[in-house]
Amino acid sequence: MNLLMNPMVLRMGLLLLAGGAAFVFGAFLIHRLRKDLVAEPESLNKVPISSDGLPVHAYHAVIQQLKQQKHELSAQQLADRRRAKASDTLSATVLANLSCGVLFFNPSRLVRQANSAARKLLGFASPIGMSVAELFRSATMRPETSGAGGPTSIEEALAPALSGELAVHGLVIECATRESGNLVLEVTASPVFAEDASLLGTTFLINDKTEIERIRQEGQLHQEISSEMALGLRNSLTTIAGYAQQLAQTRDPELARQLADDIASEAARLDRTTVRFLAGAKTAAAGS
Repeated sequence: MNLLMNPMVLRMGLLLLAGGAAFVFGAFLIHRLRKDLVAEPESLNKVPISSDGLPVHAYHAVIQQLKQQKHELSAQQLADRRRAKASDTLSATVLANLSCGVLFFNPSRLVRQANSAARKLLGFASPIGMSVAELFRSATMRPETSGAGGPTSIEEALAPALSGELAVHGLVIECATRESGNLVLEVTASPVFAEDASLLGTTFLINDKTEIERIRQEGQLHQEISSEMALGLRNSLTTIAGYAQQLAQTRDPELARQLADDIASEAARLDRTTVRFLAGAKTAAAGS
């Protein structure tokens, strides 16, 4: 009993109890820490984390959305290319079936595109890359087109359109080709601009006026012939009328017979002129 009441023994007992309690508490903490360390990798396996701190499922969702946008963009680009190809095909078909010639010059003033009618009218199998001077080297301007103080060459006349200054309308030229002979062509040149007002090139529209010019010349010739014939008919009728008056006034049988012969001769000449004129008009109508 005295030993238990000894202060030293009591102190040692209290220290022993405190140490035991500390050991038990430390063991509990170590066990709890072990449990937490084991549970944390399991939670990490359940919710993976990417290198930038986002969950992997969110990262995959972003990738799938980007792939979907890329697919939609590719489909849109493919549709645009198909529409552009269809438009080019339609334009080429329309140009190929036009009876008038169509040329397109780039800003360097060289032919970039020409339809079949333009190649046929100008007599070139492929005018691509040719300049205006080369394209119309066998052509000359009509006098009524150039006029006094106007351009002296086709290239000079078309220069405003090629430079983008203004359009050129109704330029009439005569062009000599190996296949079609001499042709009368009417050229209209118009510059083409982009949305930013920059010059994309110049279009040439070429119309064949050869048949119209031939009809005009024949009509003019026919008019001249008609005028000459009308004058001849008037002179013949005046002569016949004069002979008839003399015949009515004369009492000389010999003179009367002579006047009658003159009237018959003039009437025969008038008949031959009329027949030739009618034959020429019939031939012209058949040829047209």
